[in-house]
Amino acid sequence: MAKAVTRYVCQSCGAVHRRWAGKCDGCGAWNSIAEEVETAAPGGMGAGAGSKGRRLALASLSGASGEPPRRPSGIAEFDRVLGGGLVPGSAVLIGGDPGIGKSTLLLAVAAGTAADGAAVYVSGEEAVDQIRMRAARLGVAGAPLDLAAATSVRDIVASMDAADGPDLVVIDSIQTMYVDTLEAAPGTVSQVRASAQELIRAAKKRGAVLLLVGHVTKEGAIAGPRVLEHMVDTVLYFEGERSHQFRILRGVKNRFGPTDEIGVFEMTDRGLAEVPNPSALFLGEGAEKDARASGAAVLASMEGSRPLLVEVQALVAPATFAAPRRAVIGWDTARLHMVLAVLEARCGLALAGRDVYLNVAGGLRVAEPAADLAVAAALVSSLTDCPVPGRTVVFGEIGLSGEIRTVSQMDNRLKEAAKLGFERAIVPKRRARADDSNGAQAGLEQKSIGHLGELLALFESPAEASGSRGRG
Repeated sequence: MAKAVTRYVCQSCGAVHRRWAGKCDGCGAWNSIAEEVETAAPGGMGAGAGSKGRRLALASLSGASGEPPRRPSGIAEFDRVLGGGLVPGSAVLIGGDPGIGKSTLLLAVAAGTAADGAAVYVSGEEAVDQIRMRAARLGVAGAPLDLAAATSVRDIVASMDAADGPDLVVIDSIQTMYVDTLEAAPGTVSQVRASAQELIRAAKKRGAVLLLVGHVTKEGAIAGPRVLEHMVDTVLYFEGERSHQFRILRGVKNRFGPTDEIGVFEMTDRGLAEVPNPSALFLGEGAEKDARASGAAVLASMEGSRPLLVEVQALVAPATFAAPRRAVIGWDTARLHMVLAVLEARCGLALAGRDVYLNVAGGLRVAEPAADLAVAAALVSSLTDCPVPGRTVVFGEIGLSGEIRTVSQMDNRLKEAAKLGFERAIVPKRRARADDSNGAQAGLEQKSIGHLGELLALFESPAEASGSRGRG
């Protein structure tokens, strides 16, 4: 007979402890350990009749397999992040801050796919009338979409296994679901793991698409056990600032497509609208003009396979206190310190005693090393009060010795800049290749530099730049 087993599980990382403690040894979180009771069969796998397993059916590695079929959602930006559309039998987990638009996006996706097959939107947080009100605001109230307000995984799986079961199921959210064989409360590690496992099993058995909404912690990670991200096929993060109108859907895991792809949306009074040209959204006013204020440089960045032009703004000011301040929004603070150290040690600029403020316009967060040269250009421009040459894009990685290292997909970056009317580009010196083609950069004047010191000579008043040196 099965017996109840009591254990203590950390609700932040899923670590199991023998007894209760105030602090988790696994992740260091305080007051996150809760008592959970689960039913375990005595004897393990060796007990009971018929315990001998069946031999696995092995397949050859050389067998032919076609591309997975795709089901378009009707939202081009969403399909772009997934790699072309929804794959039948796949499980997709979408996380994001509260109120960022996860439910709005998935309601639009479910409504867009309902015409091609049965789709069900299951909410454990809202009533059916609330979902209808949102659908009316989005303009999809007439879609043949079925709604349900439920939290029992057993009932949802029974509906999925029916003969007329849906081809797409949205679960909003996985933290509200529960399995009745567990005594733990909904949202605990054991309930989230068991609920996701049952729903994924049912979806793959039927070949239905499963879309799961996941809550996030204050650190921005999806709440619940980390194994939840390993169980699903795709993990998407919905990012954005409440003070900005745009939202970014970023793929961090995808078994059926590329990772690090992004989709850009704009929050309007009628829901989320796709942004077909995100570079125009992230470029600040006047970024494309010939004359603008100092301390700004346009970066040609890459997000997955998509080139984006963003404006990097810097302000270098005399330090108010003994310890200079470094404030960064949208970039890595440690990488800014490295660029500042290289500018001072290799170029002789006096930056150690100055406050430095850095901002990526539009609220976008840039993580690639190609932003080093654009940040350095913005810093030098602010220090010397000389603007970066107009209609110019900048990108390149900076080494500790001051050399400018080449970056990937330079042609795609330059194509995007030329398409938006830019005329010049400050880029790293690229290696000569036999298959090099200059057709991609037609009409774009390139200035290739190999050392950070060459960047200072490109500003209009080099005398002012030399006047700001003296330390280093």
